[in-house]
Amino acid sequence: MAPKDNNSLTWYQLDLHQVAERLQSPDQGLTLSEVETRRAEVGLNELIEKQRKSIWMMFLDQFKDFMILVLIAAAVISGVIGEVADTIAITVIVLLNAILGFIQEYRAEKAMAALKKMAAPSANVVRDDKVVTIPVGQLVPGDRVLLEAGNIVPADLRLTEAVQLQINEAALTGESLTVEKITQAIQEADLPLGDRKNLAFKGTLITKGRGQGIVTETGMQTQLGQIATLLQDQEEGRTPLQKRLATFGQKLAYVILAICAIVFIAGLSRGEPPLLMLLTSISLAVAAIPEALPAVITISLALGARKLVKQQALIRKLPAVETLGSVSYICTDKTGTLTQNRMTVEQVYLNGELVAPDELPVTVEESQTQRSFTELSHPELLLCALSLCNDTRLDGDDEAVGDPTETALFELAREKGFLRESLEKTFPRLAEIPFDAERKLMTTFHPWSEGKVVSITKGAAEEIVSRSTHEYSPAEQIEINQDQLQSTAEQIAREGLRTLGFGLRIWNAVPEPLLPEEVESELTLAGLIGMLDPPRPEAAESVALCRSAGIHPVMITGDHPLTAEMIARRVGILDEQEKGVVLTGRQLEQLSPEELKCQVEKVQVYARVSPQQKLKIVQALQDRGHFVAMTGDGVNDAPALKRADIGIAMGVTGTDVSREAAHMILLDDNFATIVKTVREGRRIFDNIRKFIKYTMTSNLGEIWTIFLAPLLGLPIPLLPIHILWINLVTDGVPGLALTAEPGEKNLMQRPPRDPKENIFAHGLGTHIIWVGLLMGAVSVVTQAWFIDHSQAQWQTMVFTVLCLSQMGHVLAIRSERQSFFSQGPFTNKPLMAAVLLTFALQMATLYVPVLNRIFKTVPLTAGELAITLALSSIVFIAVEVEKACKRMRQQD
Repeated sequence: MAPKDNNSLTWYQLDLHQVAERLQSPDQGLTLSEVETRRAEVGLNELIEKQRKSIWMMFLDQFKDFMILVLIAAAVISGVIGEVADTIAITVIVLLNAILGFIQEYRAEKAMAALKKMAAPSANVVRDDKVVTIPVGQLVPGDRVLLEAGNIVPADLRLTEAVQLQINEAALTGESLTVEKITQAIQEADLPLGDRKNLAFKGTLITKGRGQGIVTETGMQTQLGQIATLLQDQEEGRTPLQKRLATFGQKLAYVILAICAIVFIAGLSRGEPPLLMLLTSISLAVAAIPEALPAVITISLALGARKLVKQQALIRKLPAVETLGSVSYICTDKTGTLTQNRMTVEQVYLNGELVAPDELPVTVEESQTQRSFTELSHPELLLCALSLCNDTRLDGDDEAVGDPTETALFELAREKGFLRESLEKTFPRLAEIPFDAERKLMTTFHPWSEGKVVSITKGAAEEIVSRSTHEYSPAEQIEINQDQLQSTAEQIAREGLRTLGFGLRIWNAVPEPLLPEEVESELTLAGLIGMLDPPRPEAAESVALCRSAGIHPVMITGDHPLTAEMIARRVGILDEQEKGVVLTGRQLEQLSPEELKCQVEKVQVYARVSPQQKLKIVQALQDRGHFVAMTGDGVNDAPALKRADIGIAMGVTGTDVSREAAHMILLDDNFATIVKTVREGRRIFDNIRKFIKYTMTSNLGEIWTIFLAPLLGLPIPLLPIHILWINLVTDGVPGLALTAEPGEKNLMQRPPRDPKENIFAHGLGTHIIWVGLLMGAVSVVTQAWFIDHSQAQWQTMVFTVLCLSQMGHVLAIRSERQSFFSQGPFTNKPLMAAVLLTFALQMATLYVPVLNRIFKTVPLTAGELAITLALSSIVFIAVEVEKACKRMRQQD
């Protein structure tokens, strides 16, 4: 008979008899016929992927963007009018973008494959009263699975046996410490995954001990399977730039078509040859489309990604570089990102007072550690206990290896000169009672003096205090004050510290048998230890920089609320005055989506959260109009990483699943690196805006030149080849060189860009219109001034003025406010080289005879060239005056 519907059950609240009864799981295991029945009902214990798009469909999808379609049309038109070079250039750009987009999407598909790798290949189960090894896919609810150190848990289990069983659940819960497992039922409702200590979850790693459990969920019903469902359901949003450019491309195409139609009709009305006007209109359309824009964006992002690798950030998806500039919220993990990912001792209680570790004595001579216990001072005795009641070991590089908590105690004792290797010569371990998650205690026995032995018991502070009758004192035993000590332990815990206690007991000999309930009682309290994973030294400065840049840092952790709050205050995420801004997973679960949306901007710290809740937080912030960066290292983070506008995986501690789902990987797991990437993202977007400002102004200048001349009764000032040449030499290399422009000085003192704002915001559109009009006006004035000369001469001057005006413009827009001269001409050497190259090429069209015939130009005299250069400088001077006015307004 198949088990009942288990989806509504909270397995950790049921005792073992209830679990076995509901899952109909006998001690001797399921029969083969029962297994087949259940497998037919629930399916295989596998993660199921949604049907993927074919590789060809992925590639073809890259050509759906409106701007890409416009470029393809431009390539066709260029080919029709004989400009094969333009056709080839545009085609290469379109293909390059398609290939890059395809690679990014293909990589994203790997996230599910990485998730499937986490499944264990086989499992040991009890069936028909025999232990057999089967593929994990064959497991069904009710199976009894045997577990031992090194195994990957094959399904979600309710533990029925746990002998010193410890499981690393960091990939699933985000909690860095291993979890000591128990078998008793836990009555508390709505516990987060990390506190369900009688359950084992599919994909987690057993680090110590052995155990047994009954399968409660398989396949997509497991916690890992639910994450897989979330991961597949998340659609990656388009970046701010992609959204802006899609809108921009559509509007631009309509405007260009309208202007070209007007130019064509105006030319015909003046009696211009229809073929010439058709070619002129088509050439103008090709010139007006900023076909270099996708290339500039791609190159900007690629160069930015290359630069960020040197700053310990690996970009997996190029658009992520630009997205960083729009980020208004950074949701960061605590452990290893804001903290050092290693426990350290922060406070020590002994002799009735709390002291810092620095105040403990340092042993210099090895001989001092070879005294008997009775010769040691109280602090020295406690340091000996830290070293001796400890299973940490040293590896070949003299690095401490073991449980993070024990390692912290070991390192403090070693720092003070109490080396276990030396201590064990005098105080060897005679016997031990290993740590047990239910007792929360560990005890070791060592020689005391005069033939007696001492037991050192280490464990949870509340357990040690409740089992102690006296406090240690070298002079006399002091009767313990339980209330006062419990208050001290709570005081340490309120500061977010993990608190352990150490108790001693003197014996005439090692007791036989070693019964924990007898040995670990009537203790003498030696001291209490408060420990913490401390913040990274640079974390506070980086958080402050985020705040100055208008970015809100938010901590989302699986850790205890008190610990999370204390770290948040240390690094500046929470101010000392702020209260009530820490939300636990349990509290979060009580909020409806609308309630969370109303509160999400007020909360700076989330503790004890589940994978689904991380996703809810990201979605709520996005619903409020924010662009969210989300960090994560575990499987549980993958859905939120994929949903976030910029998902950031940890390179050191991260899982393959989180890395594949993310847009960016931190190679040093450091929050400070995120802030560096935000700065780079802002710089890149600034430079893309500068390119748009430059190329659209240039294109508009060309349009105004051709549009205004007929309105003023003048002939068309430029030939189609002039338009295409200007488009080729000015849009290309100088535009690309803008990607190398250094960041503005106030880059991290201004708020994030509003994701909803138009790409022409902050005066960009106004600048394009008035400077484009000025550029066109100067060109038309040049034509009107020299119209009495030969056509080849005045047309050459207009051609040159328009080309070189664009070079003056590109130099002037390197900064929004700073003067070109205060910047220095060589702070962007590629741009200066590009401008000089363009100038040389333009001069070649004037003074190289073979090019005169091709471009229908004539050499200019020295005087004519001087006038041309002076007219070309007007745009540069006008933009510099505009920037000077901005600086004056800013000072006022």
